[in-house]
Amino acid sequence: MGKQFNIAIIGFGHMHINEVALSFHKNPNVRIAAIADTKPDLPELRSAPYTREWNLDRAHQMYPEAKVYDDYMKMLESEQLDLAIITTELRLHGEVVVACAKAGVDVCIEKPMAYNLSDALLMVREVREQGTLLMVNWPIAWSAPSREMQRLAADGAIGRIIQMRMRTGHSGPLGSGAKHSGVSETAAPMSGYERAHTWWHRHAMGGGSMLDFCCYGCLLSQWFIGDFATSVIGSRANLNSEYGDVEDTSAMIVRFPSAMVILEGTWATFHPGVPGGPILYGTDGTMLQTKDGITIYSADGTERTVTAPPLPEGRDSTAAEYVHHKTTGEPLYLLLERDYNLRAMATLDAGVRSADSAKLEPVDSIHWRIG
Repeated sequence: MGKQFNIAIIGFGHMHINEVALSFHKNPNVRIAAIADTKPDLPELRSAPYTREWNLDRAHQMYPEAKVYDDYMKMLESEQLDLAIITTELRLHGEVVVACAKAGVDVCIEKPMAYNLSDALLMVREVREQGTLLMVNWPIAWSAPSREMQRLAADGAIGRIIQMRMRTGHSGPLGSGAKHSGVSETAAPMSGYERAHTWWHRHAMGGGSMLDFCCYGCLLSQWFIGDFATSVIGSRANLNSEYGDVEDTSAMIVRFPSAMVILEGTWATFHPGVPGGPILYGTDGTMLQTKDGITIYSADGTERTVTAPPLPEGRDSTAAEYVHHKTTGEPLYLLLERDYNLRAMATLDAGVRSADSAKLEPVDSIHWRIG
């Protein structure tokens, strides 16, 4: 069976914990040893599928062997941990990662990496100094079609990529009928006042569709194009949410040295309205991801569909990737890797700054280069 890894969960504000924790729980090399929630700045008003209290209650039922703490700092002091899964509200990522690093504990943090670039830099500097691991979990990292699409793009299937477009979204993290992986339940109807008391709809805690959804495109665009962004124009607005103080509609135009990318995020509509994933436009054709695989439209008028092969055995989940990395010493899969995510975070941060300044904002800066 090999080495056993003791895992802790910190934070239940993010509903992705249901899927991530289950991934680790199913791995024979992992034991969920302890759990601790963080204290919200504003208490939620009800327990319903995917709210903080509901996520925590479900964890108690699913992992009864895990010791429960009311303070994650006490847990870090008391437990002998290898890794902490961090699924707190976004604003707390920085302080929790730093605390884990000081305790000598690796972290698996939910996307996006941080609330802003400053927090991300703080996290990276601390884990570097302490010699601990920081990996970022992206649900898209375990999409076989996305991996095949990237391979095809790198092989020149549509020539040089000059444009990408990606629209991601739904009716909101707690929108009625919303369904998140890891459980069978769907979100229940909630009033605007109730939603306003969740961190998702609080700007100060990292809520909003731009951080939640445009982050995907910031990561995937540098992956597909094979380069890093240089500048961003961003815009965001609250168009259909009469509660909270965050945007439900957001967009970014991202400039690369030889390409341009359009990213959109929505909590205001029920379907993203695109085939199911990013669309790549190249000098020799167009490629898009659909439910059936990857469709390629070539400049000569031909069309073909490519079926993605399955993910490598033993490296097909966040938990499996962590165990593989720690037991073999091989690098993490690129989309999870710390410094690669820092570059994506710089792009996202530029988009947020642009939405606030109404100006084109640079991605690169001597002030954040960390060598």
